[in-house]
Amino acid sequence: MLGAIGSFSTMAVAGREIASELDTFEIMMYRSLFGALIVIAVGWLAGTLSQINTQNIGLHVIRNMAHFTGQNLWFYAVTVIPLAQVFALEFTSPLWVIVLSPLILGERLTVMRAFAAVMGFIGILIVARPDMAGLNAGVITAASSAIFFALTMMFTKKLTRTQSITCILFYLTTMQLVFGIVMAGFDGDIAVPSASGLPYVLVIGAAGLLAHFCITNALALAPATVVVPMDFIRLPTIAVVGMLLYNEALDVWVFAGAAIIFAGNYLNIWSETRAKS
Repeated sequence: MLGAIGSFSTMAVAGREIASELDTFEIMMYRSLFGALIVIAVGWLAGTLSQINTQNIGLHVIRNMAHFTGQNLWFYAVTVIPLAQVFALEFTSPLWVIVLSPLILGERLTVMRAFAAVMGFIGILIVARPDMAGLNAGVITAASSAIFFALTMMFTKKLTRTQSITCILFYLTTMQLVFGIVMAGFDGDIAVPSASGLPYVLVIGAAGLLAHFCITNALALAPATVVVPMDFIRLPTIAVVGMLLYNEALDVWVFAGAAIIFAGNYLNIWSETRAKS
């Protein structure tokens, strides 16, 4: 989880630094290109490329469109609002899963899940300021990205029932590479990163894959009730990074709202784990 925290924080900083050269579609295009090369190389070395198939190709398309949209919104948000605020709003993704899973996965909405979702939405209002004075395009895009990340989680869960990790990651990177090329080239001009900007692009590609790899392994090694609280360390970490690199103030409302969002997440996971036991 420390690897995931470092990866997400690094990706946020690299995304902000390269934003002066590339728009979000171009960032996603280069990130997906780099990611596809890694997935193919690792799959070839591990002998798992044969697991790639066209089963559920439609679900792959829907899943990757959701992730592509959410990631573009996230990259835009990190360039216009404090990094801590972006991360706090991103923590609402699991709560959106609670709200949307009855519609997409057919799961039951329990009283505890509903209570956790309500806590999350209260946290969103606090992060965006009680008087809504802090509501702007950055806050809206960051909050919206959490919804698309939630959709990504649910569609990924459906895919894991029949598809291997190699297959999922292959379509994740290749499909989003195509989406990136189409959207980045829509205006007839695809920017090429400069020599000084190229390292940031490579960092974004590597950090994105590494973060998901670390989280997957953390969940395999420890219960979610242990992993999720550690993920919350991302918020104070990125707040300190934002303060040191960009002179961003440490906002008490962001931490207060994030604490309520975290409490809703943790309460739901604790309840689910206890029920299974």
